[in-house]
Amino acid sequence: MPGASTETSRVKILNANWDPDGAEGNGQFEILIVTEDDQRYVMPASPESMTALVALAQADTVLAWDPLNRSLIIANIVGTMPWTVDGSA
Repeated sequence: MPGASTETSRVKILNANWDPDGAEGNGQFEILIVTEDDQRYVMPASPESMTALVALAQADTVLAWDPLNRSLIIANIVGTMPWTVDGSA
């Protein structure tokens, strides 16, 4: 996929836990990403970023995780790319 490392893989599972006693006063989320190759990644997320992430995950998008760049790629927000249609990340 353009701009991503060769380690990038589609997201198979996206879960979140919420800790109401976060340092920001609004609690803190921790997200779990499981990729198609069954690798697991855990990272913190603010309540504000979770709002956007949940909306994008529920939309008709394709999620991929790039572990080398520690970035979540959200594709098909508008239009499609060949790699999002044929199933290869």
